[in-house]
Amino acid sequence: MQRSSVELLPDEVRRDLEKKLIRGGFAGYEGLAEWLREQGYEISKSSVHRYGKNFEDRLRALKVATDQAKAIAEASEDDAGAMNDAIIRLVQTKTFELLVELQVDNKSLPRIGQMVAKLAQAAVRQKKWQTEMESKVRDKAFEEAADAVEKGASAEQIRALRERYL
Repeated sequence: MQRSSVELLPDEVRRDLEKKLIRGGFAGYEGLAEWLREQGYEISKSSVHRYGKNFEDRLRALKVATDQAKAIAEASEDDAGAMNDAIIRLVQTKTFELLVELQVDNKSLPRIGQMVAKLAQAAVRQKKWQTEMESKVRDKAFEEAADAVEKGASAEQIRALRERYL
């Protein structure tokens, strides 16, 4: 897949262009092409517009993913890392959608592969942490129940302990 002329710009110039795109509300492409000419880059208004549209779409997708992650955080009490698990799944889903949607060039595949591997590692660590936390909670519940029985706890007190840990 051929890269656009804007993608070939030095990182600093491209970042400045992206900032100008955002500040300008993704409009004024003729002025942006003129600014690039002043910087010494001959890039057409159409190329800047195509890049701007793609960049705006990526920002919009990122905002949707961020909003979804916030909704998950608000809806979850994060019992045993449920929020992290949901976020990992969300990022995995969005990554897959992007891979399908974009025609990824071979140069990007190693970076994407590394990202997927890191997500998989995070998911494994999350599951391990969740198992450890469940074990700690279970051990604490057994300790408190044993102490309560030793001290002659009433059925009501034992029922309250059970509800607390279940």
